[in-house]
Amino acid sequence: MPLHRLPEKRSTARIRHPLGHPGRLCRFWVAFVVLLGVLAPWRVAAAQQPAKAARIGVLRPAPDDRDFRRNFDGFRQALREGGYVEGTNLAVEYRVRPGSPQEILALAEDLVRLKVDVLLAFSPAALHAAAKATTSIPIVAFDLETDPIAAGYAVTLASPGGNVTGVFLDFPELSGKWLELLKEAVPKVSRVAVLWDPATGPVQVKAAEAAARSLRLQLRPLEARSPDDFEGAFRAAARERAGAVLVLGGPVFYSARKQIADLAAKHRLPAIMPFPDFAGDGGLMAYGPDLTSLYRQAGTIAVKILKGRKPGDLPVERPTRFQFAVNLRTAKALGLKLPPSILVRADQMIQ
Repeated sequence: MPLHRLPEKRSTARIRHPLGHPGRLCRFWVAFVVLLGVLAPWRVAAAQQPAKAARIGVLRPAPDDRDFRRNFDGFRQALREGGYVEGTNLAVEYRVRPGSPQEILALAEDLVRLKVDVLLAFSPAALHAAAKATTSIPIVAFDLETDPIAAGYAVTLASPGGNVTGVFLDFPELSGKWLELLKEAVPKVSRVAVLWDPATGPVQVKAAEAAARSLRLQLRPLEARSPDDFEGAFRAAARERAGAVLVLGGPVFYSARKQIADLAAKHRLPAIMPFPDFAGDGGLMAYGPDLTSLYRQAGTIAVKILKGRKPGDLPVERPTRFQFAVNLRTAKALGLKLPPSILVRADQMIQ
């Protein structure tokens, strides 16, 4: 008897795709791809969107000359090392020109209105104007004549406490050094004329007088508020038979180094100045801080502030590098034979 095959029983259970119906899956991928297309340009734009550029204000009541631009490269170098490049993620607002106290204050107020992140103040006059214009914007001072504590800018050198910090040098502490060098170079000197600016030098003059007493030197302070006063001051020094000239620190003297060197040569007076460039300009000797290094120190402080540090928590810094320069041509013209004690210490000798 033939075997009959029983009819197969069909299953009624549906096989489900793990992600649902194939049509739905297709629609899902289409929507996903479209969404990526919409979001991708936004994500690229967001990644390429530059951060807000930092802004530094530079206040310097002096000419924008070759010396300033050369020294300011030290400041830029410190900023570059800290990740800030001018024209890329850094904008610098320059207010570099001479002016009266009222004009300097107006320039400082202009920088405050621009809401700079850091205000860099060169010279006592610039620092005074900046501190008067703002008590909130961080100020990095580059001041070689002011005692920051005595002037009220800092509570202590380690913790200034306000919105001012920076690089300061009390030139008075160098007065004895300058006079010692003059006495070594000109052993017979007994009277030294002191060229000083009342705007920056009263404390320096007192320190020089104290140092002169210990060296048994007589000082003749001669005021000079501008280059127009230099000729008269040197005539007075020659008339009173000064044997040498000490030029104290001050912006007015730094900017007129060549004029001062020429006048010293004209009146046959050995002269010393704090700024190393003075010897290169024809002066006999110069002993003081390396300015490019000081600008770099100021730049390092500015970087710390741009990255979130408070100026009141950043210690006031002092110069770390000093230079002693001697002009041998000038010594020969003056009839001086400089002793080995001078020559062996010179960092630079100009032949």
